[in-house]
Amino acid sequence: MDYPLVTAHIDLEAIGHNVSRLKNITDPQAKFMAVVKANAYGHGALEVAQKVIESGAHWLGVARLDEAVILRKAGIDAPILVFGYVHPSQAAMAMDLNLTITVYGLEMASDLSDQANRPGHPLPVHLKVDTGMGRVGMIIGKGISKKDLLNKELRKKELNNIEKIARLPGINLKGIYTHFASADSNDSSYTHLQIKVFESLLADLATRRIDFDIRHAANSAGIIEYPQSHFDMVRAGISLYGLYPSDEMDRSKAALVPAMKLTSIVSAVRDVPKGFCVSYGMTYRTNQKTRLASVPVGYADGYSRALSSKGQILVHGKRAPIIGRVCMDQTMIDVGHINGVKSGDEVVLIGRQKNEIISADELAVISETINYEIVSALTARVKRCYSASDSGSNAG
Repeated sequence: MDYPLVTAHIDLEAIGHNVSRLKNITDPQAKFMAVVKANAYGHGALEVAQKVIESGAHWLGVARLDEAVILRKAGIDAPILVFGYVHPSQAAMAMDLNLTITVYGLEMASDLSDQANRPGHPLPVHLKVDTGMGRVGMIIGKGISKKDLLNKELRKKELNNIEKIARLPGINLKGIYTHFASADSNDSSYTHLQIKVFESLLADLATRRIDFDIRHAANSAGIIEYPQSHFDMVRAGISLYGLYPSDEMDRSKAALVPAMKLTSIVSAVRDVPKGFCVSYGMTYRTNQKTRLASVPVGYADGYSRALSSKGQILVHGKRAPIIGRVCMDQTMIDVGHINGVKSGDEVVLIGRQKNEIISADELAVISETINYEIVSALTARVKRCYSASDSGSNAG
């Protein structure tokens, strides 16, 4: 009998709810992309992909070619954009799977062109341009000031290269996009600059008669905070899963529902004396006689070691502190203040239990990271269980 020790309960109706709320604030002329990379941020790519398409998503976004392969093999036929690098030798596979590939510049586009040599069936590509993210993509402008970034003379080389990409055989330049570096920040100045750089580039390209079917820039924060960035398509990532990109976001603009609840069980309970050492390194000693419970979850499940002696777990609707170091497969909690705890009792790591809630955001603060990492770090040995509640109540 299957009895998982750690389970991520995914509320698909919560995801459908989030798609609806995000589409409500998206320009009605813009297409909606649901980003399901990294196993849908830990929520399960196939199940989430099916739900978001059912809920009105037009496109799917993935980071790697193998993520797209999994979706296609499962029968998902919606348009898919691969954000990450695709080797030229994989061009034929991408064409066979009817995928759209991202190119970062003329060299990558030329290499793909050499391999995509099927007359009448060009490989669709989107060009990624770097308007200030500083990661990947064709850098637009060579300066760092607003004046430099918007200087048309400084971008002649880039315009010439984009024109060359548009003329390459074997590929079809269908789209162009950029990515925001700080759209989830209270300070909007840098995002406004990125939008201006992108708009200026599009205007320059239009004078050369280079147009695109799809121009896109808005990530989750862009959808919520910058309607002028919606262009022809928006890309919803973390917001699909009911989480906001940062605490600086205006949450009143889109009422999102967390889709994940993470649970485990109590595997053992024992009484210990004052001064009892707990876990590796003896970093914690009990300060009084108490009762300890072990929970079979650890960093091999994606439950962060940074929660050692800092985080809490819900037991019987009450918070129990984590004591000692989180191990690969085990975490210890102090349940001396909670009556009747026994082996087999359910515990909640993320989500609601009775009147208490532990959110992914709370764990992120304790771990000094972001909610993206908390959910997407969950490993394959955590069982995903899917439900379809009407209210998203399972999400916590």
